[in-house]
Amino acid sequence: MTKTIRAALALTVTAIVATACGEAPEQTEAAAPEAPEGIAGTNARLMLPAVSGNPGAVYFDVANSGDGNRMIRAVNVQGAGSAMMHVTDEEGMRETLQIMVEPGQTVKFEPGGTHVMAMDLADTVVAGGQAEVTLTFVGGDKVSFPADVRAAGDDR
Repeated sequence: MTKTIRAALALTVTAIVATACGEAPEQTEAAAPEAPEGIAGTNARLMLPAVSGNPGAVYFDVANSGDGNRMIRAVNVQGAGSAMMHVTDEEGMRETLQIMVEPGQTVKFEPGGTHVMAMDLADTVVAGGQAEVTLTFVGGDKVSFPADVRAAGDDR
């Protein structure tokens, strides 16, 4: 146990000395998550709310041309404070924590069905611009694609 304590102290002293000399400890860069094989996001649009301060709605298609099921676990919308996946059915609208995209299938995020609510939109998100949508899948893989920003009342 004494050897373990000495080793820990030696590492600490080495780190302090390197920092004091102006040298930062070398950090390894983690590989960025990659898009799951066969997944593509298309036809994306962010509909601005009619009343400023209300959430916007994001619609798009996610196609899976790969061999395995892919589960969407989270969504991020550039310029939004937060984003949540919702489903609308006979029971009303409710948040969902994951969406399955089966092989050979396309899941449509569309009005009256599965969609994304983008909360706390920044003033920089304006009609005629674009916002990047990033989907995170179970396992950490991600795919990003642009969404056209449209004014309330425009074609959804």
